[in-house]
This record gives sequence, C-alpha cells and structure tokens, in this order.
Amino acid sequence: MGESLFHPEKRMTHRSTKQPSRSRRGFFRKSLTGLLGGFAAWLGLNSAVVAEAGSARWKDERARLRDLGIDLGFLPPGPHNAITDVKGVKVGHTTKISGNGALEVGVGPVRTGVTVIMPHEGNIFKENLAVGHYILNGNGEMTGFARDQAAGTLETPIFLTGTANIGIVYDAALTHLINENPAIGTTEKVPVPVVAECWDSLGDIEGRHVTEQDVLDAIARASDGPVEEGAVGGGTGMRSYGFKAGIGTASRVFAEGEGGYTVGVLVNANHSARRLLRVDGVPVGEELLRYPEDEEKKTKSIILVAATDAPLLPIQLQRLCKRMSLGLARTGSVSTHGSGDIFIAFSTANRFSREGAASMQWAGEDGVSRLWQAAVEATEEAALNALTASPTMDGANGVIRHGLPLDRLVDIMKKYNRL
Repeated sequence: MGESLFHPEKRMTHRSTKQPSRSRRGFFRKSLTGLLGGFAAWLGLNSAVVAEAGSARWKDERARLRDLGIDLGFLPPGPHNAITDVKGVKVGHTTKISGNGALEVGVGPVRTGVTVIMPHEGNIFKENLAVGHYILNGNGEMTGFARDQAAGTLETPIFLTGTANIGIVYDAALTHLINENPAIGTTEKVPVPVVAECWDSLGDIEGRHVTEQDVLDAIARASDGPVEEGAVGGGTGMRSYGFKAGIGTASRVFAEGEGGYTVGVLVNANHSARRLLRVDGVPVGEELLRYPEDEEKKTKSIILVAATDAPLLPIQLQRLCKRMSLGLARTGSVSTHGSGDIFIAFSTANRFSREGAASMQWAGEDGVSRLWQAAVEATEEAALNALTASPTMDGANGVIRHGLPLDRLVDIMKKYNRL
C-alpha cells in the first residue's frame, strides 16, 4: 500500500475576530464548481503538500464553527465548548489511517478507529450514573441499550466505532473492565459495554482493522481538555451531508443563578444528504449541490452522546435525548429509513454504588426546559463542528471525500446576512 492523500485538521484556538483571512476564502471562489472544481483541488490548487501515509499531503486549515464567526443559539458555551466541559468526563481516540489505492481486504486502505467517552474519573462499573436513551431511527446498533434502559444506570464507558468493529471493541471493553474489576465473572456480574456504530465506508471495512490494543490505547489517552474533532477515532471514515465528517462536540453552560449546570454533546456524524444541510437556517447544502461528492445516494447514521452535571432522573435524561433530535433537525436531518440515529445521555451528579442503596439529588421539573434548550443548541453545533473540522480524505479505490469548503461556507453565510 502507498501513501495516503488527505487533509489533516490544523487546530485553531477560539478567536474574537469574525472574519476569516482572505487566504482561506480563495478556494474555488470565482468560477470552478462541480467536478471541475474537485479536479482543480485534486491537482493541488489548495496548497498541496506531499507526505507519507498518516501525515499532511494537502495543507487544509480546518476550523470550528465559532472560529469562522458563526455563533449558534443563545446560551454560552463552556471553556472548551465540548462534552469535557462537564466535570470528570474524558474523551480519547485511536485513529487508524494507512495506505491508498485499490481495496485489498485485510490490508487496506485503512480509515477507521475508535473513540471512548469516560463518564467520570472513577470506576464506572462500581459507581454507576443515571442514564437515558432514545432511538430516532433504529437502523443501527448500540450495545448495552436494553440493559441500561431497564436499570436506568450506566455501568461502562461509551465507545464509538465502525460497524464491522463493534464486536472487537465490545470484547476489548470487557478486557478493560475486567482488568479494573477482577471480580467480574466470579462474585460480580458481567457488565454489558455500551458500543455504538456507524458505517465507515471510506476504507477496508471487511478487514476490521481496530484491535483490542487500539481500544485500550484510546482509554489511556482519554483526557478532560479540548476534544480532537473531525476525521479522528470512531469518526475517521465517516461522511455527513455529502462531505467528510466524523466527531464533533459542543457545550452550553448556565450561570450560578440558574444552577451553574453544563450540558455537553459529542456526535459521530455519518448521516443525511447534501441538499438538506442547513447552518443557522441557511440552505448551505443547496448552495453547494454542484460541489464534488462521493456516494451521492447513500445516507447512514449518527450517534449522539450527551453529558450533564444537572441531577436528572433517567426519565428526564430520556427526555433530554428527545430534544437532541430537535438540534439535529436544525442542521437539516430528516432521519431517513436507512439511518441509525441513536442517542444516549448521562448525568454525573449522582453516583450509584453497586453495594446498595444511595441517596441522591434531583433537579426537579421547574428548570428542565432550559436544559432542553442547551441540549438542542449543543447538538446543532456539535453536528456542524463535525463537518467544519473534517479535512478532505481519500479512501479505497481512489475515492475522494471532500471536506466542507470553509471559504465557501463563509461566503454563503454572508450572502444570507448571517455574517
């Protein structure tokens, strides 16, 4: 297998300026659209750089939505604008990218990985959290769903990966849990890990290239700081709205007078059709219909994970999950028949020991509507960050999956007076 052609994300810190640089607005600005535009980019009109597999071949500066001056909603984001703004929550990735050219099953090209969300800093198997779920459309899989729904508690980390890797990740999750809790299988019952999948069609799916060590490494790398987004971890091979997508995250916070709570959302976006894409109500997808696209007729799935430190009951977390579907709809999704749109939300406020009964806090009902609003806004922004953070990437048999053109996005938002 040879070298890989893809756009690595160039990380950007949050900036106060609303205007992107003119250099970033030059891509296809005047005339090249459709297939000709894609061919021009392929030839290297976007600052091409040649490198080995897994490193930069094209220079492609990616950004989060707010880096482009596009601020959604009314509530403020947290310090990282990420699910890790909820205290104790950590996220880790293992990203696997190698090879290019013709598909060779078991060899590559490889475009896959795994993402883990650690719900708190302790031992989740011994200290469970309240959890809720919701299925908007069920053509997908999240293991542990039935067990967690019946118990109302979360007892394992949450893992995101490609469809064909779900069994490998499940097995590795058990290895991790048994390593931490040697009594599992003897004096402790065997847990049911939460592993959710999307169809990462860019690489050698049948080769199932994620390993147990990849999963354990993702757990070891998990941190509570800024979350790497885009074509990373479980999102490496994903596609959304006809563009390269993957992992995205966002958060909303409340003032102390409103409880001081945080709601964070992380998505693995692999869903919907180009024409449906909306950004702050703007029909961006319709404006970019002639932009190059692979697999035009295929739509797949999205997994959404929410965390909050508000002390909610399992039934309230299920209600919060349902509101996440409204945030997803704001981006244009209609949750098609072939899509697996599965949501999970947990609260870090109360921990439930396996040893017996425990007292708990409860937020009540009066203030939950604001939490619903936070979930809607954070979901909308997380799904769009998955797009803006994801670089163009090649895949098996020379497929080119283009990243959302950020300069064009800015121009479109200006056209509709959003910037």
